[in-house]
Amino acid sequence: MIVLINPNSTASMTDAMLRTARATVPGAYIEGWTSINGPPAIQGRADGEAATPPLLKLVEQASGEGAESIIIACFDDTALHAARSLATCPVIGIGQAAYHMAAMAGERFSVVTTLAVSVPILEENVKAYGLGQNLARVRASDVPVLALEHDPEAAAARVIDEVKTAAREDGVQTVVLGCGGMIAIAEKSAGLANVRLIDGVRAAAHIAAAF
Repeated sequence: MIVLINPNSTASMTDAMLRTARATVPGAYIEGWTSINGPPAIQGRADGEAATPPLLKLVEQASGEGAESIIIACFDDTALHAARSLATCPVIGIGQAAYHMAAMAGERFSVVTTLAVSVPILEENVKAYGLGQNLARVRASDVPVLALEHDPEAAAARVIDEVKTAAREDGVQTVVLGCGGMIAIAEKSAGLANVRLIDGVRAAAHIAAAF
């Protein structure tokens, strides 16, 4: 059993990520859990700190119920280190999974995330994972997390515009979609030429299934 835990309380986002993970590895049994006591979205350090206590309770529960892998389905990799200290199985952050896949796809990659408040967190994470030399830039699209749910077409257009800017200005062919709520954007990117998009939910699902 793989347990995908959404650290925010937006159940529709959990459902979308769960559908994507199940479609990515159809042979795996995956459950999707929502942290109902977390904030509606995680945007910056304060939200991450608020999300941590209820998230860790769910990690303990999933581990106790026999999870073989746990996915932390927030691109900030919220409380990932603490979660690993509690669980008896591998715990995978969707951010970390995406960065490693991007590093294997090419020498350098950029990240397009939501708001500027998330940029320093993601930069710190990439460096902590030993991939700082592979990172060209973390870019903010100025799209709030919940806008990806409430106004998906406009949000996707803005994110894709930033992806194009990253490819043009950063000199990269691989761009990581820096939010779990961006899972549908890869499907809307047919017009992107010579840009490889990497989504953390799909990357983490592959790794979790391998474990």
